[in-house]
Amino acid sequence: MTRTAGGSGTSSRPDRRAVGGGPRDARGVDRTLWTRVSGIQGAPLDLLTARIGRRHYAPHTHDEYAIGVTVDGTETMLYRGERIYSAAGSVVVIEPGEAHTGGPARPEGFAYLCLYPATDLLGAVTTAEPGPVPAEPHFANPIVDDRRLGEALRLAHHALRLGADPLEGESRLLGVLGALVRRHAVSGPKAPPAHRRVEAGRIASTVATRLSDELVAPPTLAEVATDLGLSRYQLLRAFRDAMGMPPYAWLAQHRVARARALLDAGHRPAEAASLVGFADQAHLTRWFRRVLGVTPGAYRNSVQDSPTRPTTS
Repeated sequence: MTRTAGGSGTSSRPDRRAVGGGPRDARGVDRTLWTRVSGIQGAPLDLLTARIGRRHYAPHTHDEYAIGVTVDGTETMLYRGERIYSAAGSVVVIEPGEAHTGGPARPEGFAYLCLYPATDLLGAVTTAEPGPVPAEPHFANPIVDDRRLGEALRLAHHALRLGADPLEGESRLLGVLGALVRRHAVSGPKAPPAHRRVEAGRIASTVATRLSDELVAPPTLAEVATDLGLSRYQLLRAFRDAMGMPPYAWLAQHRVARARALLDAGHRPAEAASLVGFADQAHLTRWFRRVLGVTPGAYRNSVQDSPTRPTTS
């Protein structure tokens, strides 16, 4: 990850360091670069630049939107129960809280750029944009075939990552987000879920809350199922339907999110692993790479001196 130091709406030129093993442009090998930019509407913004050769991300969610553009090759992912594909030039929009995977669709791999704006940033865009736009943008289709928007996203990402002209970067970003919402967001709320989905959501929320509360020593499936008056099969089905992944995978990615917050606060990887319930640092590292694409140590080194850090629940 690289970082951009800053505050009060100003950003300095970042020093750029690739994490995940350094420059690796050969086919079948991964290259990952994170950048943190501060001062975007008063909050930091994370950017990702990646070339993925063979790695497939484990099912995970984001607290923010994940808005990216594929710049080479083809990506495939599972999203909302369907396998989708993103070719070069396509924009991909993942909504907060939506479970998804990600990986190369072909042996030659793929490359993409991504940024992670918070929901309030997109909300600010909707109030500034003229016309009938939703207060909370919803995107029915995760793959947006809008090559002009994809190019604008690439240019905004580039300007933000270089940090040479903060005004240009922020202006391009807000222009891209405004165009995305205006052209492609659904002009109304999500359709209300069916009764089964409501019940599955209630069960999953209860289970997730308990797992989060008992992070270090989580209960067994049998214990949770018994307390809810369900069989283990019923619990697993409901949780998977609502969350898009089984409880163990949700717990692992939630632990990664909590560990990330601890690393942001200055904890060392071994300490973070213990505090969030991973067996050891190696266990944290395996899941950290599966969810974020980098090791905890590389991530910590890139953010420990940054004066502003995003909030991760």
